[in-house]
Amino acid sequence: MTTLIESQARPTGGTASNRSLRWMRDNLFSSPVNTAITLVCGYLIWQVLSTILSWTVFDASFAATKDACENISGACWAYVHQNARFILFGTFPEDEQWRSVLAIAMLISGVLISTNRRFWSVGLLVGWLVGLVVLYFVLAGGVLGLERVDTAHWGGLTLTLLLAVVGIGFAAPLALMLALGRRSEMPFVKVICVVVIEVFRGVPLISVLIMASVMFPLFLPEGVTVNKLLRAQVGIIFFQAAYLAEVFRGGMQAIPSGQYEAADSLGLSYWQKMGKIILPQALRLVIPPTMSTFISLLKDTSLVVIIGLFDLLATTKSAINDPAWRQQFLEGYVFIALIFFIMCFFLSRYSLKLDRDLKQGMSH
Repeated sequence: MTTLIESQARPTGGTASNRSLRWMRDNLFSSPVNTAITLVCGYLIWQVLSTILSWTVFDASFAATKDACENISGACWAYVHQNARFILFGTFPEDEQWRSVLAIAMLISGVLISTNRRFWSVGLLVGWLVGLVVLYFVLAGGVLGLERVDTAHWGGLTLTLLLAVVGIGFAAPLALMLALGRRSEMPFVKVICVVVIEVFRGVPLISVLIMASVMFPLFLPEGVTVNKLLRAQVGIIFFQAAYLAEVFRGGMQAIPSGQYEAADSLGLSYWQKMGKIILPQALRLVIPPTMSTFISLLKDTSLVVIIGLFDLLATTKSAINDPAWRQQFLEGYVFIALIFFIMCFFLSRYSLKLDRDLKQGMSH
């Protein structure tokens, strides 16, 4: 006789504290050797953290003037207080720096809205395009009584965010087109896409920026000029798109051939097959490497200093070159390192969340 057993909830393994203690016992103190290694590593971590906290917080000076830093052994945060405007906004006119603040707020708000899947629609794309046009006139001026500001004066965090966000926004669809073109059965389209991808992947970003800034104007007709910032932005977009195209192509190749055959058997056109079956699966697979590429782009924007554009790192270096602040170079680098860490950490955590949410959606 068979007896049915009532279904029960999966055991949770005890409370959170018990699970933590069990994990520590199994992974950190499972043997005398592991215990010794754990204690040594814990001691070294404590020494490093205590030294960092002492320099940055406990022994530091948070006064607004440098005079208060003469008899301290820690950081002199007066450097950041005195140079924050220049680091964040570059040489943008001081009376007009509210426009840079507004531009930063617009870019960050747009990114935060775009991370919410509920807003993923054609309306979001239109909003971005309109927003970028408004952003340009906010920074450049010349309308509604705003003072005209040349792009040479755009700098600091404003320029870093602009290059990164616009670069990501335009590189992704271009990369998708290049990836599709490289897999195309039309020889002419395939050759063009392969050449573009291999050329930009075969040279460092510095070379692309130099070509865009120095060499490209030589091929233009006499009297025709293109803004330096625009040239750098286009170079970054193509460079990033070349790398991202290979990421997308790898995702499409990972899709089983049966998916392609099933789409063909249903009589779907090429674009229906790609848009409804292949790409939704492929893009889910490549979320981690795609986000890694975006994070690399965010950090690579610092290379624009080679063509005379002052991003966040360049403005910090310029402020450090002031004789009055040459002893406080660490404070400047710690400050911008914290900014870059916050941005990169946000992107990495969002990547994990998006990957997890999409996998749960597929399982349901």
